Amino acid sequence: MEFYTLASSSSGNAALVRHGDTALLLDAGISARRIAQSLALLGMTPDMLDAVLVTHAHSDHVNGVATLTKKYAIPVYASRGTARFLACAGEALRPFDAGDEFTLGAFRVRSFSTSHDAADSVDYRFDCDGGSVGALTDTGYVTRAAAETLAGVDALLLEANHDVEMLRCGPYPYHLKQRILSDLGHLSNDDAADFALECAKRGTRDILLAHLSDENNTPAAAEYAVARRLQSAGLSVRLGVAPKDRMSEAHEVYRSAARMA
Repeated sequence: MEFYTLASSSSGNAALVRHGDTALLLDAGISARRIAQSLALLGMTPDMLDAVLVTHAHSDHVNGVATLTKKYAIPVYASRGTARFLACAGEALRPFDAGDEFTLGAFRVRSFSTSHDAADSVDYRFDCDGGSVGALTDTGYVTRAAAETLAGVDALLLEANHDVEMLRCGPYPYHLKQRILSDLGHLSNDDAADFALECAKRGTRDILLAHLSDENNTPAAAEYAVARRLQSAGLSVRLGVAPKDRMSEAHEVYRSAARMA
């Protein structure tokens, strides 16, 4: 099992999870052309995708959906609240209720509610016989559903959107700062560090930080905040930061020895 981010920023987000013959795209917030270019590096074409799973309807997560569904017969899964904003997907749309679980090829997919200023926002956990990957981005805090669903995940794509002091002292207008800091906003570096610690205690061994703000964060600041928290607890994980506008390196995911015993 492996996963990649294709892009990760406020300008556009997309990630790929694949195992065997099953390939799932998490969000399509960049153009269909860029998605196709990234897939080509892996010897894939968009028509090899088994599904697109959407977290919410903000443009940086759905910009490529219309073109992908027009050119290729790819089903698009979205919560019912999000699906109302995805008429462009037409008959490809597969609405579900937040919290639903379903099977897509080799994967058992579990959805869970997040807390964001978008209707019925969700994230996902992907399990297969080779391991598990979870995603938690675009949420103002770690919801109970997120904490319960992601417990014990082998690898985690985790938002570290902003450094709080950089945000407070930065150029954003007051109302935007308040929105980002609110329970409907985004996770800070410290929030990410707290949740990374809890996940690492439960067996997570690969954490990729995502959705960093260009103005209110740096890769070094995000990685330092999380690494310091983990090191203080004597925990070691593979820790990195997703590139903003190019594909990440491969993250090979294996089920931990403790869970296989």
